[in-house]
Amino acid sequence: MRRKLLLLLEIILILGGLVLGYSAWKVSSSVDQPLHLGGEELLDVPTGTNPNRMFYRMEGQGLIKDAFWLRLYWRFNMAGTALHTGEYRMTPGMTVRDLLDAWRRGDVVQYNLTLVEGWTFRQVRAALARHEKIKHTLDGMSDAEVMDQLGHPTVFPEGRFFPDTYKFVRGTSDVELLQQAYARLEEVLAREWADRPAELPYRDPYQALIMASLVEKETGVPHERGQIAGVFVRRMQIGMQLQTDPTVIYGMGERYNGKITRADLREPTPYNTYVISGLPPTPIAMVGREAIHAALNPAPGTSLYFVARGDGSHVFSDDLDAHNAAVREYQLKRRADYRSSPAPLNGDDKVRKDEPVPQETPAVPPAVGPVETPAAGDAIQQ
Repeated sequence: MRRKLLLLLEIILILGGLVLGYSAWKVSSSVDQPLHLGGEELLDVPTGTNPNRMFYRMEGQGLIKDAFWLRLYWRFNMAGTALHTGEYRMTPGMTVRDLLDAWRRGDVVQYNLTLVEGWTFRQVRAALARHEKIKHTLDGMSDAEVMDQLGHPTVFPEGRFFPDTYKFVRGTSDVELLQQAYARLEEVLAREWADRPAELPYRDPYQALIMASLVEKETGVPHERGQIAGVFVRRMQIGMQLQTDPTVIYGMGERYNGKITRADLREPTPYNTYVISGLPPTPIAMVGREAIHAALNPAPGTSLYFVARGDGSHVFSDDLDAHNAAVREYQLKRRADYRSSPAPLNGDDKVRKDEPVPQETPAVPPAVGPVETPAAGDAIQQ
């Protein structure tokens, strides 16, 4: 009996060894098997998917074999490893082990969303809606409802998001991306506000943000931001109207067709700085750090006027006579591709009341304001 028991034990040990050896070989060969690909493919790992489910799904798609053995490998070698949601790039020659390494690293494919300086919130929403890799949750909502979803129900959305390139993985929601852009703008504005000099005509950071949006829309060449901000700040300090065309365009909304008439300049809207005094009630576009910095650090000087040369840059003048001379040189004798603001409204005004004022037609149809407004100065004066 004892010999029989020993023999049975030996047989069990041998069989156990064979089973373990076979299992080890099977697991190893399963992990080292190449993925069955016809070319580069993306593997989508949806939210809430576990490795077991992914193995069986891949086996059903013909990408791998032996999903059972891969489950065992994961259980004994990668237990506790998080499977990150997103897309993983699979290339010819790649093995299952390579894919598991990518899963371990969370090496998901990333996409870009670029929000551009000068865009309106409507254009931001359109960019989000166009991106196929974003999870769309805000479709059909009003702007107020969107801000409520972001957790800022009393905030007007214009200008409250930072223009930048944001990286994300497939399945990231539009809410998540807007929350990132909102927080980024708050961070940049707070830092710039903390370092501001004294004696600026702003009650709070929001007014500085409004000014930055005017600078953003008026600037044609980057190095002039500080000078343009200086003109606007000096005007505010002495009680002059800002008289800047982009505010007129914004107030016109979808009626803007690339041109401004004299009637448009006299139309009383909350944003028309040819009619109102001081700043408009809200920003008119998204702004970058440079525009915020310029609004809070305007260049010193004495100029109160500027007019576009037609190449994006401006001529700055201290008094109306010098400004009118610049207008005659660069605006009234403009080229066909000239980008400018209207001729001055003063005693020498010879322009008919409803004559169109030349403006640069935007490359994309305007939403609440154009994608690119002209680099125009305040050529119309009292």
